[in-house]
Amino acid sequence: MMNERAHVDMVSLGVDRLLDDPTVAVPDGRLGLITNPSGVNEDLRSTLDLLAERTDMDLRAAFGPEHGVRGDKQAGVEYGDGVDEATGTRIRSLYGDTRRIQPEQIRDIDVLLCDIQGIGCRFYTYLYTLAYALEGVAGTDTELVVLDRPNPIAPLGHDGNRVPDEHANFVSGYRLPIIHRMTIGELAGYFNGEFDIGADLSVVELDGWDRETWYDETDLYWVQPSPNIPTLSAALLYPGTCLFEGTNLSEGRGTTTPFELVGAPWIDPHEFAGLLNGAGLPGVRFRPVYFTPSFSKHEGERAGGVKIHIDDRSALSPVQIGLTTLITAFREYPQTEWRTRDGADTIDRLAGGPELRERIDTSSNDPFAVCEAIRASWQSDTTAFERVCERYRRY
Repeated sequence: MMNERAHVDMVSLGVDRLLDDPTVAVPDGRLGLITNPSGVNEDLRSTLDLLAERTDMDLRAAFGPEHGVRGDKQAGVEYGDGVDEATGTRIRSLYGDTRRIQPEQIRDIDVLLCDIQGIGCRFYTYLYTLAYALEGVAGTDTELVVLDRPNPIAPLGHDGNRVPDEHANFVSGYRLPIIHRMTIGELAGYFNGEFDIGADLSVVELDGWDRETWYDETDLYWVQPSPNIPTLSAALLYPGTCLFEGTNLSEGRGTTTPFELVGAPWIDPHEFAGLLNGAGLPGVRFRPVYFTPSFSKHEGERAGGVKIHIDDRSALSPVQIGLTTLITAFREYPQTEWRTRDGADTIDRLAGGPELRERIDTSSNDPFAVCEAIRASWQSDTTAFERVCERYRRY
């Protein structure tokens, strides 16, 4: 069972601090806003709606990342520019023909605000939308202001390899490990400083938040960061189970518990659960299940697999869970394969190169032992990132 709340921290979000006193970050001027449905204030009102109704703020455009400003697009669905029906605000797509802000889009914008909830994991396109926005405003008269939000899985330890520059892409890049422990505002400072972007950057900080605080130990409502992260449990497991996006196994998309389920039609759920429970991974139990995705992989087919239940999140290692489950699936079920997209292995985009795929393909050892050998080989990367990110921490 997930740990019970020991306490509740009263946290003030960046957006609420800005709206209470615009002078903390926004002088008189023309505004743009990068946001999505996770951009809400403490009362669950949309940042877009709040800015649009303010007579003392001149909102010129909203910029939408993956899933759209209102969250009505599924993963990977590109879309074009438009107009927000609720506010009449012009919408600029950052997930269409281009992922990057173009100079002509910010000519009439003095301050570009960013209010998006991160998830604490590098496999998240919003992080790269932020990095690209910094690059887009660098060298212009436009300032970027990040309205900070908590990292929901910050108490988890750093984990995973860093992505080499030559393998950087829109789901893994900027030398981030899989679990980075930073807030969206801290990441902006990291991108801007470590990669010499040189944007005019400000961050409206959180008040009352601590990095060792789980999201459900705050007074904030849970708002899913994207359509397929409906719960904190999904967010906690995502850094490991997202790896299954690189395979022909379902990661639970098209069910009510995405990233908490793993399976496929050829898997015996009782056997699979027995093997995984036998590995003795701390913090979780695996329950044999059947499920039928309503969309995505194996749509309309009955799949066998496991539901991952969190017993003790303080002992949890999502990357260990994901790798052990992944290696076990390849070892025990010959129909398990890597997925390709545009002629390339999807797992290589997530893993930051071919090394993880090649090690799994060539190793015949016990899955848990293979997992631990891989994680040990990543330790120097993790340690290096810990040293670097200390320079950008605000909390």
